[in-house]
Parts: sequence; structure tokens; C-alpha cells
Amino acid sequence: MGQEIERKFKVKKHDYRKGNTPTIYKQGYLCIDADRTVRVRIAGEKGYITIKGKSSGCSRSEYEYPIPREEALELLENLCHKPLIEKVRYRYTEQDGKTWEIDEFSGDNEGLIVAEIELNDENESFVPPEWVGEEVTGDLRYYNSRLTLHPYRDWE
Repeated sequence: MGQEIERKFKVKKHDYRKGNTPTIYKQGYLCIDADRTVRVRIAGEKGYITIKGKSSGCSRSEYEYPIPREEALELLENLCHKPLIEKVRYRYTEQDGKTWEIDEFSGDNEGLIVAEIELNDENESFVPPEWVGEEVTGDLRYYNSRLTLHPYRDWE
């Protein structure tokens, strides 16, 4: 079974940008419910479909498959919930080899910046970089699927 173990954090500073070239992401959801999500994504020039299960702590099942970019674009335009998620993603690799993914959202989620780290085990230890802020793992507002239903611009 595919498994994702991920923790999410707010971002305090933009130091992660130094020397990094971002990738442009556009994604949408075919299914958003409490037990599963089905996401379509274009990352750079590649298309993907991803199925994720219900979260338990910072873990959930995850299955991701490449699809033709043109088909991903058709699905995003014609079948996915709106608004679509638009963001640029930076990757920042620590000296210990751990990679952080930092998403700077645009469109209806302009101003939101979230950093994620994928782990091999829920209890795996790590030292966050100085630009990492408050942990928001488990706060449903920060899930990309929820940002489709309740964009950051509408938060109080």
C-alpha cells in the first residue's frame, strides 16, 4: 500500500528561495470527502492523478500515477471542483538529506505559504529550518482539497 507520512507548517521567512527554482503547479479535485480525495495535478510539464485516503495523524494512504498533461488539463478545466489550486513549489534539501516542499499559493489562496516534510515514520525526528513556523498538521484548513472549498482569501 502507498503511504504518505507528512507534517505541515506555516512559513516565517523566505530563506528557502535562495538558489531554488520553483515549479508551477495547478491542481483540482474530482472527489473531496472525509474518507478520500482524488486529485488531478499539472506540475511543470507533467500530469498526475492521485488518490488519497482518510488521514490518521500525519499518515494516509496515497497512490499517484502519471497521466498525459493534455488529459490532466482537460480534467482540470471540465471536471474538477473550482476554484483550482494554483501555486509554485520550492524544494529545500537540508544537510541531513531531508527535503522540504514549500508551496506559495496564488489565485484565491494568495498569501498562504505552507512547508511540508515527508517522513519515513510518524515518530521520525527532524530539526526544522529557522524559516519554519507553527505546525498545522491536522488543521483541515491547510489541506489543499479544503482550500478548494474554503479558499484562504475567505478565512477570517
